[in-house]
Amino acid sequence: MDQPEPADRRGYPVEWEADVVLRDGSTTHVRPIRPDDADALQRFQMAQSERSTYLRFFAALQRIPDRLLTQLVTVDHVRRAALVAVRPGTEHAEDIVGVTRYDVTDDQPGRRTAEVAFNIADALQGQGLGSVLLEHIAAAARERGVHRFIAEVLPQNRAMLGVFREAGYDVEQHLDDGVVTVSVDLDPTDRSREVMADREHRTEARSMQGLLSARRVLLVGPADAGTAVPTAVPTAVPTAVPDAGAQDGTDTPDIDHLLVARVREAYAADPGDTELLVLGDDVTWADLENGATVDLAVVAAPPAEVIDAVRRLRGTGTRGVVVLSAGWAETGPAGIARRRELLRTAHGAGMRVVGPASYGLLTNVPGASLRASLALTAPRPGRVGLFSQSAPTAVTASETVKRRGLGLSTLVSAGHRADVSGNDVMQYWQDDPHTDVVCLYLETLGNPRKFSRIARRLALVKPVVVVVAGRHGSVVPPGHTVRATRAPRRMLDEVLRQSGVIRAENTHQLMDVAQVLAHQPLPAGGRVGILAGSPSLAALVADAVAAAGLTVVGPLEPLSAGAPDDEIAAAVDALYGPDACDAVVMVSVPVVLPRTDAMARAVARAAARTGRTTVVSALGLHGMPDVLAATVPDGLPGAGDEIRIPAFSTPEDAVWALGEVVRYARWRAQDHGRPVRPALREGVSDGVARTQARTLVESLLGRHPEGTVLDQDAATELLACYGLTLWGSRRVRTPDEAVAAARDLGWPVALKVASPALRHRADLGGVRLDIADAEDLAEDAERMLAAASALLPGTDPVLEVQAMAPTGVACVVRSVEDELFGPVVSFGVAGDAVDLLDDVTHGVPPLTDVDVARMVRGVRAAPRLFGYQGAPEADVAALEDVLARVSVMAEDLPELASVELYPVAVAERGASVLHATIRLRPAERRTDALRRALPG
Repeated sequence: MDQPEPADRRGYPVEWEADVVLRDGSTTHVRPIRPDDADALQRFQMAQSERSTYLRFFAALQRIPDRLLTQLVTVDHVRRAALVAVRPGTEHAEDIVGVTRYDVTDDQPGRRTAEVAFNIADALQGQGLGSVLLEHIAAAARERGVHRFIAEVLPQNRAMLGVFREAGYDVEQHLDDGVVTVSVDLDPTDRSREVMADREHRTEARSMQGLLSARRVLLVGPADAGTAVPTAVPTAVPTAVPDAGAQDGTDTPDIDHLLVARVREAYAADPGDTELLVLGDDVTWADLENGATVDLAVVAAPPAEVIDAVRRLRGTGTRGVVVLSAGWAETGPAGIARRRELLRTAHGAGMRVVGPASYGLLTNVPGASLRASLALTAPRPGRVGLFSQSAPTAVTASETVKRRGLGLSTLVSAGHRADVSGNDVMQYWQDDPHTDVVCLYLETLGNPRKFSRIARRLALVKPVVVVVAGRHGSVVPPGHTVRATRAPRRMLDEVLRQSGVIRAENTHQLMDVAQVLAHQPLPAGGRVGILAGSPSLAALVADAVAAAGLTVVGPLEPLSAGAPDDEIAAAVDALYGPDACDAVVMVSVPVVLPRTDAMARAVARAAARTGRTTVVSALGLHGMPDVLAATVPDGLPGAGDEIRIPAFSTPEDAVWALGEVVRYARWRAQDHGRPVRPALREGVSDGVARTQARTLVESLLGRHPEGTVLDQDAATELLACYGLTLWGSRRVRTPDEAVAAARDLGWPVALKVASPALRHRADLGGVRLDIADAEDLAEDAERMLAAASALLPGTDPVLEVQAMAPTGVACVVRSVEDELFGPVVSFGVAGDAVDLLDDVTHGVPPLTDVDVARMVRGVRAAPRLFGYQGAPEADVAALEDVLARVSVMAEDLPELASVELYPVAVAERGASVLHATIRLRPAERRTDALRRALPG
């Protein structure tokens, strides 16, 4: 085989580099191979066992011959590519621990096939590195137009056969002459996506488990810290304040000393179940180099010292490092470079990074609590997991939890979220038996596609409540690097709704909802009974219940706070009677008499007895007060357990929180549908149809490297690959050409001005419909050409003749490839509803059939599709099919910069795509590509 020319640095695909998590929760770095890797590759080969060598090369090959070695490290990253997994070495800068490569064997466009091979270090076999490398080399191959892998594997290499078989791709294999030939179709499938998500979940959850189960914590301060650290600090410690006068943007030593002192004071106040080792006091670098072990490091020092500390922690068993101090990406390009070096150093050594500018980690697991934080005291143990990015927000949320008596299982502050993010913690919380409710305070969504995927999976088993800083989630605080987005501001709301999470506007609302979810069962419905101390309060609560989308049931007769016990008991028993309601709101604000707890205690006992969801707003009660606690009676499920009813400052707060919990309960109980996977093209398999689409896109971008707008023929061909038929039309410049086109297409016809400014403007003379003969068409064409020339001076107007489609409701279906969200599909009923009122729904593929149905029914103009004012009902199923096919096409082809189908005429039977505008551009890697990778 001819060797390709060595790739220069301009051709080096840096975007293929990634840090990955392995099965045991440790990390490593994956990157394209380079010519200077020859020595490392030879060392890797020589360290392999005889069995591993034989399984890879089908021969005993202790040392790679020089010529073959040169060939293996010399690639062009197109027809021949290779990736290596590397870790820092003991005697060399890097050691290779795994390698995969492909070589194209069949270069026909649309059928490009490559031979693939893998070799994993003996010490890492069984850690999932083979499956990770398969994901990454498959993603790289798809980017280079490779659609199929072929591998020759010995039958006894069961591990490698298992990697192919368990990846979820369509795999074929056959045995010939003692060798198994495996053929892998690289088209992603529902199964391959599910496999990737499952493996990602397990590895990231285990990675977080390694941090949150730490028992030996090392505290590292500035170089002159140690015993010189003061033993007391002010109550308010600036946790992440760069020195305004420092030229390099790093923290001053005084701030770092204060941070270290605060951690020591916190451990003294509340040590948890861990051992704190202070560098310079309890342990030295020499001790660590001589075998002393550490589970977790907490570091407050200037960036250069932090990076050096992480480097020196290699080999100590450290699973992660919490960086308290700032001075990184928020300082500019130099700080971004420092952060990149920190991540590369930590991930290469198998560690995760929490921070910078983190408030730390807290866990309240009985017998295994952790206090790697600046918090002097921890909230009491509870069932709520709390994630916050910024340290100040973590302080606020933590104090709010304490004040309300809510209780936490875990607190994680990610600071600038350089590595560990809310996504990682959600992966951990999904299986954490100590966490029932997940709360996140987010300043940015760095990867909304992954967030949506993880949150949706988590919300099916545990409620997720989210606050996103800034009303629209568009605030990017210093220190956070986030891709720009052009998506509509309400896109974030759509992502959260699609994920099933509850969105709160602030910390107050976050805790309001958490109170209900942590201590009350999910309501069976939205029927609300009201127990109020006055008619005005009952009316106020009834209005709030209606505004929350709930239904008031039962009488609204007030019950005085001073009523006798038997009267209170009768009213409470009636309210909590079988099937009387799904939830209860109690409101009590005595005006003259002092507050008594009789009503509160009666309600608490009834709630414990019936399991009825209950919320309270009573004067002097807030959070989780003891007076609203009761024990489940014997003979009932959960007998002996204590339940607490949440108390709120105002009735409106109580009802709002209840309304959000009811909505979540409905979402969780409903059918979430299945991913839309329509058969794409009649007469061919979906794989062939996708190959045809990719081949066409590759061909068009080959002729137009900077991107292009497709002409009608190309748009028709591309849409046909996904089962979408574009209604035929002809472009003309004269009345005679228009008549000739109509005779070819068939009467009656529609006539439109081809210019985008007029083609949908019937009010400006840009559209004529249902033209039945040549004379009328010629006259209309002449008038429209004249009108277009007047409205668009300096242009040479072009008309479009199109056979009339069945009359129906005109709709618009669009998709835009967004830098942050990836493909964003939208739907609207064409006309003023879209153009003036922005009456549009959005969705982020992959969509389910339920998502598609919601999008169609979610616009305010949707009644026009369902027989509005006596009109015939439109074929909504056909419209949903069009929307589903566009979403699949947008998901498959990141080169689709934008797609607009406008109008789509939805008749009583069928939906006709009358016009399409499709723009291509070179694809950019999506934030949630089909490979597992940590932030880079």
